[in-house]
Amino acid sequence: MFQRRTETESESDGPRSLIESTYEQLSLDIVHGKYGPGDKLRLQPLGENYGVSVGTVRESLSLLVSDGLVLTQSQKGFRVAPMSLVDFEDLTKARVLLEASALRDSIVSGKDDWEGRVVQAYHQLSLAEKRLEANPIAGFEIWEQRNQEFHDALVSASSSRWVQKFRVILYKQAERYRRLSTASRVSPGVLAHSEHEKIFELAIARDADAAVEALSFHIWSAVEFLKGRGLILESPDKEG
Repeated sequence: MFQRRTETESESDGPRSLIESTYEQLSLDIVHGKYGPGDKLRLQPLGENYGVSVGTVRESLSLLVSDGLVLTQSQKGFRVAPMSLVDFEDLTKARVLLEASALRDSIVSGKDDWEGRVVQAYHQLSLAEKRLEANPIAGFEIWEQRNQEFHDALVSASSSRWVQKFRVILYKQAERYRRLSTASRVSPGVLAHSEHEKIFELAIARDADAAVEALSFHIWSAVEFLKGRGLILESPDKEG
């Protein structure tokens, strides 16, 4: 739970760091489902909840608009962005393009330190997947963290700053959708181990074409997982 800042802490942090920390916490709360699709985000209550000024909340929400997690309309304030199968498929197309490009770049350019990061991240992910299989609900948070670390490690040798920047935004959007899987009590992570293993082996073998193909299949499998279990609406227009 977010801890309210003291007046001394707020003054010492400065306005920029306050905006950034509030932005990060709001982003986390939206991705984790504390604020659901279409929820109104009222400035005063949020300021009281996070212990910051209304101006800080407004600046933080504006950053989240840039990330696509929040929408704003003239005279209507801020709302959490809707979720739908159409949107998930659209962001997945973009994510595959960026992440595949970054993976290929990393495989071609990565040195020993890149391989070391990938090996370590895969090992940690494998351990998390075992715990997830034993308890999909309790093990989800650590699995999600290890899953992100593995994907980050795979593309960490990519030299494109812009690809990395937008890949992070799309990954965060995809995480928001993956968290819908907890309602089914069967996490996609339980089913993804063989896919992660294949991506890992191909990346370490420096087989860029096959690794990119395996990664693309893996990313799209999350869409099929949610679609097959009826956990996502076809269109945001159908939300009640």
